[in-house]
Parts: sequence; C-alpha cells; structure tokens
Amino acid sequence: MKNGTLQKTVILIMISVITGVSADGQERPCLTRLNAAADAAAEFRPMPAPMIGISASHYSYGSGVADPYIQSVADAGGIPLIIPVTESAAQLAAALEAIDGLVLIGGGDADPRYYGEEPLPDVNSIDPLRDRCDLQLIRLAASRNIPILGICRGEQMINVAFGGTLYQDIDMQHPNAQPHRQTAGRTEASHEVTIAPHSKLAEIIGSNKLMTNSFHHQAVKEVAPEFSVTATAADGIIEAIEACPNRSIVAVQWHPEEFAAAGDTTMLRLFRYVVEAAQTFRHAKILHRKIFTVDTHCDTPLEFMDTFDIGRREPNQVSLPKMREGHLDAAFFIAFLEQEARDEASLRRVVKKTDSIIDGIYRQVEKNREQCGLARTATDLQHLKQDGKKAIFIGIENGYGIGKDLANLKHFKERGVSYMTLCHVLDNDLCDSSSPDSRHEWNGLSPFGRKAVKEMNRLGIMVDVSHVSEQTFNDVLKVSKKPVIASHSSVKALCNHDRNLTDEQLHAIARKGGVVQICLVDEFINSDVKNASLTDAVRHIIHAVEVAGIDHVGIASDFDGGGGVIGCRGSNDLINITVKLLEKGFSDDDIAKIWGGNIMRVLTEVQK
Repeated sequence: MKNGTLQKTVILIMISVITGVSADGQERPCLTRLNAAADAAAEFRPMPAPMIGISASHYSYGSGVADPYIQSVADAGGIPLIIPVTESAAQLAAALEAIDGLVLIGGGDADPRYYGEEPLPDVNSIDPLRDRCDLQLIRLAASRNIPILGICRGEQMINVAFGGTLYQDIDMQHPNAQPHRQTAGRTEASHEVTIAPHSKLAEIIGSNKLMTNSFHHQAVKEVAPEFSVTATAADGIIEAIEACPNRSIVAVQWHPEEFAAAGDTTMLRLFRYVVEAAQTFRHAKILHRKIFTVDTHCDTPLEFMDTFDIGRREPNQVSLPKMREGHLDAAFFIAFLEQEARDEASLRRVVKKTDSIIDGIYRQVEKNREQCGLARTATDLQHLKQDGKKAIFIGIENGYGIGKDLANLKHFKERGVSYMTLCHVLDNDLCDSSSPDSRHEWNGLSPFGRKAVKEMNRLGIMVDVSHVSEQTFNDVLKVSKKPVIASHSSVKALCNHDRNLTDEQLHAIARKGGVVQICLVDEFINSDVKNASLTDAVRHIIHAVEVAGIDHVGIASDFDGGGGVIGCRGSNDLINITVKLLEKGFSDDDIAKIWGGNIMRVLTEVQK
C-alpha cells in the first residue's frame, strides 16, 4: 500500500469511527468530517495547514468533541482531526503519524491511583477507558515530540503522565482555595490569573494578567519534573504549566476554546501557538525525509546483552523504533574500550574485545535486517534510506583497542570501522588524553601514534580528536593529510570542560576541512549539569557555526554513554534539534549540512 493510500485509510477509519450514526440513525453531535484533509493526505502533497489532533470525550454512544474546540483549531489555521477514545496503542500511534500537533480537551477527573493516591470517597468521577487512552496518547505523542496544548483535564493528565500529582478536590485539600467552579456562563470570566514573566505563556498571551473562566474541582499539586508553573490564581492554585523552551508543551486549567470560538482574539492565541508549533514540527518532519540525519556517537553496544534487541523500543536511549520516532537515518555504533593494562597480553585481549563488540553490532543488524543495514559509505546510507531502513556505521573509541599493531587498523577497516577516537580518558600508546588524569606521557602524539594517523589516512579511516590533549590535537593536524573530525565534543567558550574545544581548535578543524560534532553530554553543555538542556546544546551548535562555519559542524548524542539533556533524552528526541534550528532561522540547506551533509562529505573525502 502506498503511503498516501495508507494515510487516507487511517484518517478515514478514524473519521468513520467518530462520525458514524447512533442507534436511532442520527449523526453524532459535536463532530466534523475531514474528507478534504484526507484527500490531500491521500495524494501525499503538502497540506495547506498542519493537522491538529483533538482528543475526545467518552460517551455512551462513543467519542465526541464539543464544537468550540474544533472551531478554535480551524480559526487558528489548523485542520482539526478528532482522535477517538481507544485502548489500542497501535491505533493511537497511527493517529499520531497523521497529525502535527495535539490538543487535549477537558472533561472528567483523573484516577488518583495513576499518581499514587487512593481515591477520596464520593469525590472522583472516573472513566477508566478514557484515562488509559489519554495517558497512552500523551506518552506516545511526547515520545514523538508532537507539540501539545492541554486544556483543563488535559493539563491535569499531562502533569500526571509526566510524574506530577493533583488535588483530588480543591475544597477538601486546599482549604484557602477560592471557588473554581463558576455558575456563570462558559464565556464569562470569573477570576484573574497571574502569568509568570518570561514564560512561553506570557509570550503567547502578551500580558502577565488574564481574566479566565473556571470549571474544575481538581488542580495540579506537585508539578511534574522538567515542567514549570506559568500561571496561578490569587489563592495559589496552579492555572498553567509548560515544558518550554525545551519541549513544545503548554497547558492551562481554564477553557480558552469557549472564548476563542466566541471571537476572543487573546484566547485564540493559545490555539495559534499550537498550530504554529505544529507547522514548524511538520516542516522538520518533511525536511528529515529529504536530508540525511546522522548521529556520530552512540555507545549502544555497551547495552548489548543476550536478550537485547535494537529492533524493540528498549529502555535505553537508542533503538530502531526510537530512531524512527526521531526521524533519524543513521547512527554510529561505537566499540568503546575501557583502558586497562598496556602489556602485550592485555593488548592482545583488548584487540579480541574490539572484535567481540563489532561482532555484537553485526548480530544486532542481522537480527533486524528488515529494518536496518551496515553502512560504510555515504552511498550505503543513501541506498538504505531509499529502502526505508536505518543505517548503522561503526566507530572505535580509544586507539587502545588496536594494541600496538598497525595491521589491526586494516583488519578493523575491513570489518567496517569508519573512524577511530585516538584515546579516551587516559594516555595510551598513541597519544596523550585531554583528561586531568593525563600524565602527558608523549607530549602529544607518540611515534606509534604518528604512524597510526598516517595509516588511517591511507586506509580511509577518519581520525577522531575528541578526548585528545591540545598538543595531541596540534600534532594530529600537522601529521594528517586528510580532514579530521571531533566525533563528540562541544564548545569550550560556552562550557569550560577539558573535553570541549577552544575557538582556535574549531578554526583549525575547519581549515583542515573537517567537522566538529556537538555532543549532548550534560557536563559538556552546561556547568550547571542538572539544568543542561536542549536550549544549551543549540547554543553550542550556533557558536560552532559562527566560529568554524556552516560546513564544519554536526551532531553527536553520546547516547547510552552519558549523553542526554533536558528536551533531548533519546534518539526519538533528536528531531527537536531541527525544530530549534528552524526557530532560530537556519535554512533547510544549512540544517542538511549540520545533520549529515558535513560528516558524509568528510567521510567521502577521507575514503578517496
């Protein structure tokens, strides 16, 4: 089945489920048909506006959505698509493939057992099916980084899904609370909320004060990790939370759809926010279909045990499902060698260990040969992408893994190794490390290291200067006749860590024709490690581009080896980098270079 036909089928199935007729032959209320959207998707042509999924309420006859939600999305420039209440993760995932943004609507209470509390007597009005559906929908959408706007119950369910808690009943559990269940009409404002300055919500609304309606007896109590409170009522009840700027999630306790549908332009801005975020997200998805996206450093082979399978969505950071969710084409799987003794017997063992790790990579690829393939060249990547498969490249981290025999370089080249990091955190037989533990044994490259660099040039293996000392770095650039890479390093001017590169080193790599792959390890990104974020990582990318030039910067996660920052925790989150670069004004061509064009150019040149 062609993609367009599949998309049309998914959309029409969803529409038929939610717009069918009741037992008495009457069309269900508060629903809309979206045949025009389905037809556009069927022809697989760019749609004129982003598709916005709307979660549904659950009634005796099935699923439904009040008209103001639909009208508000449409008035904001989106194409509304109603997602029916279902327990099927496969159906929800299919729905999410069709949308670019998500609105979670209001409704009944969340079951307190989802946040570790027993229900209070005679308080909660719970719909178990809808709870299960909404929690699955939120988590599946979040794993794909789809922009989300939560409204009332939607805000509460977002908080629960990400690990926060709720007041089951404000009157019982927050004795100083003012009334939050107004008797006035739904388009009448009953109380004022104060919006946090410098928040995304303040930017959206354009003010730090807002008069809202209020129809709830539950509210956010403990805010979920990595979310911030962005609006409160006079009694301290939380009225809005968000995960911005690192994730496109904004949620409010009031009902803006009622005001927006009645012509209130201020409340309509919330819907315009999710539509605009969805437009950028859709742009990123379309761009990823056209370009090569390559993560040059994943320590995932450290996870390879007998039961491990990269074809499953394992709890680690990199797997084929997560690569699909993040729209990532290729990953360099690394044979990492922790350094031990350097006597002859130990070096023979480490060479065997290097082979053993590469064997594990081969087994994982073979086990999932319908989903991925080994890649050695840029052409291999191109062919695998055309076949709908992910590309797995191989690298070695720590030249300790070749022992003291240059013949091992040829052996590992034949096994598919594309680059080798010359050292790790200790000096080895090739060179000195950048680590404070270095004894500056060689004052740069050793004689054997100089031979190794020349042999790597001859064989077409990229020389990686991440982890090396400054003197080693200088020696490598003098000895190498080919461009060199820093496979996973960041910018010293922004975070003074020994693993990061100075502006002079960025310039030097650029002059050599090489590339610096900005690394997502928290301590390389922000000295305030706990708060290291995607925003910080993008700042490093921008600085590197400004110093080295757009042709000499790329991206490396170091996932499964210490990588991961707020807003980018796994391969599924990597599309967030593209979204941020688009928001910063980077062109499609520039993003194509950063994501894969530059590293593939260097690989091709080194392999000539």
